[in-house]
Amino acid sequence: MRNFWKRSKWKRAVLLGLSALAVMMGAGGCGTIGRVQYQLSGAGVESWEEAAAEAGIETLTEEYYYENLPEDLREAYREMYVRIMRNEDSAEIYSEITTEDFWKVYYGILADHPEIFWIGKSVQVQESGLTGHVVSYEFETTVPQEERETMRGQLEAAADACLAGISQEASTYEKIKYVYEYIINSTDYNENGQDTQNIQSVLLYHSSVCAGYSKAFQYLLNRMGLFCTYITGTIRDGGDHGWNLVRIDDSYYYVDVTWGDPVFANQMEGQESTVMNYNYLCCTEEDLFKTHEPDGTVPLPPCTSQAYNYYMLNGMYYETFDYDTIYNRLMESVWNGDASIVMKYGSQEAYDTAVYEILEGGMLNDAGQYLMEQNGVSTWNYRYQTDDNFFVFTLYWQ
Repeated sequence: MRNFWKRSKWKRAVLLGLSALAVMMGAGGCGTIGRVQYQLSGAGVESWEEAAAEAGIETLTEEYYYENLPEDLREAYREMYVRIMRNEDSAEIYSEITTEDFWKVYYGILADHPEIFWIGKSVQVQESGLTGHVVSYEFETTVPQEERETMRGQLEAAADACLAGISQEASTYEKIKYVYEYIINSTDYNENGQDTQNIQSVLLYHSSVCAGYSKAFQYLLNRMGLFCTYITGTIRDGGDHGWNLVRIDDSYYYVDVTWGDPVFANQMEGQESTVMNYNYLCCTEEDLFKTHEPDGTVPLPPCTSQAYNYYMLNGMYYETFDYDTIYNRLMESVWNGDASIVMKYGSQEAYDTAVYEILEGGMLNDAGQYLMEQNGVSTWNYRYQTDDNFFVFTLYWQ
């Protein structure tokens, strides 16, 4: 997967901006800071929290990146967040903040707030030659100011239409699973899609990449008052990637909606799957970190609980391999006319044994004979899919 807010690219964009604007820095920066302070005081408020309240700016849920910032950067976060929500695409900054800290704050705002849908990929800053602090910024936008309110309404309407399909009395897990399935069923993975870094790509255009999938997932859960944040890192082939962190009760879980989409698997992994992949719904760090590596932008809590493992909840989990148990389950699936069967195993040994017995040990002979008799044919073809990281075996009967 490609094309999310990559830290390295952002850093390069910021540094290029500093170099280009260096001649404009100097003592003049201090005077502009004074004007910003006067504007804040003149509005009759004493803090950026109050300014946000005065402007009717509300957050949907808790801000994970904000909570993990040191105290001295939280004021800068609040200032920049208010300015962004006021559509100040370029502004002078009152908070004293270095270029490095500017990056942390700016990235944190975007990670906490998927509803900010008009931000592009680059930002330029001016730095005071006297203090070394950032005094102003200007960032790229993808939606003109005059169109943002209309698009915001369209996004909220699309979100409401989605969430109308799940009862507000549903459990937290049921809501998470519903949104996971909704996005996968309504979105195609497409690196050439429109506005793929933001939520409109999923909710309006239904074509996106990992950033769009993850931010739309976060946005929809946040609108239901559920905790969900955006995590970035790399995947096993070295590509950049984004996914989510959720919380149920007091335990945290990872969710990767993109990797749950069979369209993604078909394009990126060369598979021929039509079945939604539930490996990445409420999974543990032990499972996810076999293929995903967080970039360390924000501290992460332990994700060790399997209380909401999809396979365990749905009778598809086998801690050990027992021949009779698996044979009976395969035959039951055939008799029921299932299109496929999915089985997750509790260890490498159990998984390897199951794959061998099913594919090489003749366990499918009776199932194949039954299907040939039922269909009046003399040959039977089947397909299968293995996931060696999650110990999951999927068999397609036809």
